Amino acid sequence: MEMNLYQSIGFVITLIVLVGLSVYSGKKAKGKSFSGGRNSSTTIVAGTIIGTLVGGSSTIGTAQLAYNYGFSAWWFTLGAGLGCLIMAIWFVKPFRAQNKLTITGMVNDVYGPKVGLTATLLSSLGIFVNIIAQLIAATTIIAIFVPDASILVMALIAAALMVTSVIFGGVTSAGMVGILKTALLYVACIGGGLVALSLFGGVDQIVNNPVLDHDTYFNIFARGVGKDLGAGLSLLVGVLSTQTYVQAILAGKSDKVGVKGALISAALIPPIGIGGILIGLYMRVHYPDLANAKFAFPTFILDNMPPLLGGVIIATLLIAVVGTGSGLALGISTIINQDIVQRMTKKFASPEKSMLVTRICIVAILFTASFFTTGALGDIILDFSFMSMGLRGAVLFVPLLCLLFFKRRVKSIYALASVIAGPVAVFVGNFFIKGFDPLFIGIAINMIIMGIGLLNAEKPEA
Repeated sequence: MEMNLYQSIGFVITLIVLVGLSVYSGKKAKGKSFSGGRNSSTTIVAGTIIGTLVGGSSTIGTAQLAYNYGFSAWWFTLGAGLGCLIMAIWFVKPFRAQNKLTITGMVNDVYGPKVGLTATLLSSLGIFVNIIAQLIAATTIIAIFVPDASILVMALIAAALMVTSVIFGGVTSAGMVGILKTALLYVACIGGGLVALSLFGGVDQIVNNPVLDHDTYFNIFARGVGKDLGAGLSLLVGVLSTQTYVQAILAGKSDKVGVKGALISAALIPPIGIGGILIGLYMRVHYPDLANAKFAFPTFILDNMPPLLGGVIIATLLIAVVGTGSGLALGISTIINQDIVQRMTKKFASPEKSMLVTRICIVAILFTASFFTTGALGDIILDFSFMSMGLRGAVLFVPLLCLLFFKRRVKSIYALASVIAGPVAVFVGNFFIKGFDPLFIGIAINMIIMGIGLLNAEKPEA
């Protein structure tokens, strides 16, 4: 893959706009906490959610999976949209009523510090897995510019870009850049999908194409009902259990703003997946010998889009993975700072020192993740994204349900057992269970343990 002059011009202009917006938002955030307070507008809330949810998995990863399985690749963006919808309908007000900066902080207050610390570490591990996936996705773009570099070097370059993206602006930066990225991603994914549709010659030419077997490419359960439903469930519970997305809701000016931001996200995210699928299908038919399916999206853009626009879209894809990776790193860093460092010592309690701790965590997390991008991981971007979301949901989803919606308080011993047993079942099941997502087992174990806890919980005082 190489870029011509006009593609390079479009790429550079787009990056200049991004850097300018990041610097501007960084100046606005100067001296403020990374958490963003409760001052964000509906647009910023939606931009933050979309800006971190729609990244390498929703674009490059979706086209990659569609190249091999067709419409089964829709589960990432479809599940993400459903998660945002459920967030808007049932979870925004209960979350905001807790008056906490982090969801693990909520768990800590209700179930005790031992449960809180365990949930912090395990949920952060799940987020960390998705950061690795974003770094891998970023290498498909960086390979255009340094094709002879090793995967590790390209991942380190991506990590440096992610650090730069978020370190100067926190939630405000992620939200503002998310707004720009959302607009550009619609051009990239929806526009690219329409171009693919046109190149095919219409819907009939896709449906009746002899290369595209109907049982595989037009079946939303092509990888198996258990596996694909589990993929959707992993996104749903992952969205409701991840600090980054909840943090966007908590940063809203009001409950109404949080609800609107989540609803906008629910409406805008799923169509992006359709564009990626159309691109993946086109590449399967016309590029059957592609060296690696993870290059399907960028190869399509460089070969089939108008040159100047193609450069803009390549920059947008890079922005997408950088924004998602940096947003996830910010989420982990906020958890570590608020729920571990600030609870252990008051030496970093001031806003300036607290921000410094968060920045150090962001740098350490991203550059550590870079060293996990070599080997077989580079071929399974979306699988690791599903696993990441599932692990997060298996840690926190059911305990959060209980503390948000039940007046009875489950004893910490049951919550601790649930927080540990759920992700262990998911992690182990990924190695031994084929054709069925072990997340179902993990969530079932969570519900059994917490259900027993509710039965043995003390009634709240009148």
